[in-house]
Amino acid sequence: MTMTEPNVLNPHPPEFERFLYAPVGEDRNGYVVTVLSTLARLGLDPWTETAELVTLGREAAGAKLGLLLSRFRDVPSLESNHGRVARGLSKLLPEDPPKGTLQRDASPASGGPLGASGALWTILAIIFVLFQMLLVGGVGSGE
Repeated sequence: MTMTEPNVLNPHPPEFERFLYAPVGEDRNGYVVTVLSTLARLGLDPWTETAELVTLGREAAGAKLGLLLSRFRDVPSLESNHGRVARGLSKLLPEDPPKGTLQRDASPASGGPLGASGALWTILAIIFVLFQMLLVGGVGSGE
């Protein structure tokens, strides 16, 4: 692995962390709930949703986030404050989408950097299995 390759262990853009780990309020048990937790509890992928919000721009992102927060019932204070909270949180979004993040052309399915090595490992695994079948299948088959 070279220094220019993306971080395989943490593929998410660090620019999103300030937004995703920001609190939206306290739940009924007094625990702080973050944007990341809110989006996940709504059944959304937090990083994908954040990337989409960044592409909308601050005002539209605030409006969309407000709609999402209005659906979230775990934080009682959001029932009346979801618009104000969403506007505040949208200010934590990065100005521009991070370069080289969440791009579909770098995914394994599209033959990007990870896809090429994945294909190589698949071919090697098939060759290994065929080799094992030849060795095991030829000696004492059925007797």
